[in-house]
Amino acid sequence: MEQTLIAVPALLLVSAVVAMLARRVRLPYSVGLLLTGLLLARTPLASQVHVTKELIFTVLLPPLVFEAALAINWGELRRDLVVLGTLATVGVLISAAVTAAGMYYLAGWGWGAAAVFGVLIAATDPVAVLVTFKDAGVVGRLRLLVEAESLLNDGTAAVAFTVALAFAIGQPLGAGAVLLLVLRMVVGGIVCGLLVAGALIVLAGHTSDHLVELTFTTVAAYGAFLLAEALHLSGVFATLSAGLLMGNMGLHHAWSEKGQDSVDDLWEYLAFAANSMVFLLMGIRTAEYELLSAVQPALIAILLVMTGRAAAIYPCAALFGGTMQRLTRPQQHALWWGGLRGALAMALALGLPVGVPQGDMIVAVTLLVVTFSVCLQGLTVVPVLRRIGAFPA
Repeated sequence: MEQTLIAVPALLLVSAVVAMLARRVRLPYSVGLLLTGLLLARTPLASQVHVTKELIFTVLLPPLVFEAALAINWGELRRDLVVLGTLATVGVLISAAVTAAGMYYLAGWGWGAAAVFGVLIAATDPVAVLVTFKDAGVVGRLRLLVEAESLLNDGTAAVAFTVALAFAIGQPLGAGAVLLLVLRMVVGGIVCGLLVAGALIVLAGHTSDHLVELTFTTVAAYGAFLLAEALHLSGVFATLSAGLLMGNMGLHHAWSEKGQDSVDDLWEYLAFAANSMVFLLMGIRTAEYELLSAVQPALIAILLVMTGRAAAIYPCAALFGGTMQRLTRPQQHALWWGGLRGALAMALALGLPVGVPQGDMIVAVTLLVVTFSVCLQGLTVVPVLRRIGAFPA
């Protein structure tokens, strides 16, 4: 960890330069960072970086989740909460099931490894798409759908991963125990996040010092996540609920005007820094593996992941075809093609405990699928969505 911390300034400098160059050549900077990470893997700098689940999951994921949740308007989210909840629960399970079944029957994996991979790869990462959306001026419901659905399905996938992992290592769990575990992690995580954020909002009402207010938001993001994980609850749902409460109630009622402006700037930067580190580290870690033996199962996995995502989006969207929450066909296409894989899938794969069947192969295939997703889908998402009319040219 110490060596990794020493390398942080260099990696941040690299990410800033890549972001500048990417903007000049109109390349999604997440793609530029991933490719740069692949190049850095052959330099002495890479030897100082140890990419672990703790680094990705505990250090870099909370600011990404919190910043996104902080910006979501609850009124807009509530109008689409049923359809988003359906996509993030039923949709995730469908996507995971399609991928797992395909890896069992087509790639010849055991059910344990297939189930673990199917669940972890079902988590989507909106960051790369949303950065591109921001540059293209995309706002409104489409952006909300992509961002909120991804945040919610990240939480679902993280919880389902715990169940799949127990199955893979042979830990017996009955249907009742699974349901109780899921409810405890989800509801407990949400309550944990609300309690942490609520307490900090009360404290913030007694100060107008913007530095103290910034500190409270940092404590909310990491405190909710770490407390929930320590209690074996969902850290993702805890940070998500903390961000929603603080963004929709805390900032507008308990924060000073200067504090509100400072919070926006701070979290925009922290999300940029965390996102930059994630994609650089992803490129570095990908180049560390002997991936040749993983190419065939990775190609199968890519087809299954795209098929599973389609099987999740289109049937679930059809359920709301005659309602006020209906999703237009371009919006459905946007959710399908814009469902990139990223930080959470990588963190879950890297955190596989010893004893999980085909653990190294799961990590290698995950890295290849994420690389494909970020590069191909990340490069084409705006042209494709403009072509299908998801937003104006």
